[in-house]
Amino acid sequence: MSLTGKHIGVAFTGSFCTYEKVFEELKKLAEEGAVVQTIFSNASQTLDSRFGNAEDFLKKAEEITGQAPIRTIPQAEPIGPKSYLDILVLFPCTGNTIAKLANGITDTPVLMAAKAHLRNNKPLLISLSTNDALGMNMKNIGLLLNAKHIYFIPFGQDNPAKKPNSMIAHTDLLIPSIEAALSGKQIQPIIRCAGSD
Repeated sequence: MSLTGKHIGVAFTGSFCTYEKVFEELKKLAEEGAVVQTIFSNASQTLDSRFGNAEDFLKKAEEITGQAPIRTIPQAEPIGPKSYLDILVLFPCTGNTIAKLANGITDTPVLMAAKAHLRNNKPLLISLSTNDALGMNMKNIGLLLNAKHIYFIPFGQDNPAKKPNSMIAHTDLLIPSIEAALSGKQIQPIIRCAGSD
């Protein structure tokens, strides 16, 4: 499937350790000819970390996509009535966002974008990145795995010895995961070991 001309939302949440890989994949989407609109959560657009400064991430997203990021709940709300996205990717998606999404909480630009987009019965793709996937958040992941129009980029444990509850998506599978979700399919297998094909 060609992604040329597809309108793809990419929503950033605060898993800053994944941003380097996320921006690599964002460039690939732009190179594929997709029209990419980024959305930044409150945390992702305001918090600086050892992985970089929030303002630099916002600028980088605009440079890659050619569009200013959505930064507020009012800016995200029209995604619903205007129905201009073909797919929305939560990339990366923290455990906090997973928990709120599974429980119908809409208190950030990213969660408003997700709610607005899902009302149109279009695919929402999740790129998991959380230290408690196999802990308190397992129930929320389970709820979303069984929800209509919600798909996951395959994920697995990233450091079983030191962080046994932590799981992270294989971000290099973004494009095939988008293609599958746009066809109404969940790419398989969902659970993959680190380094698996």
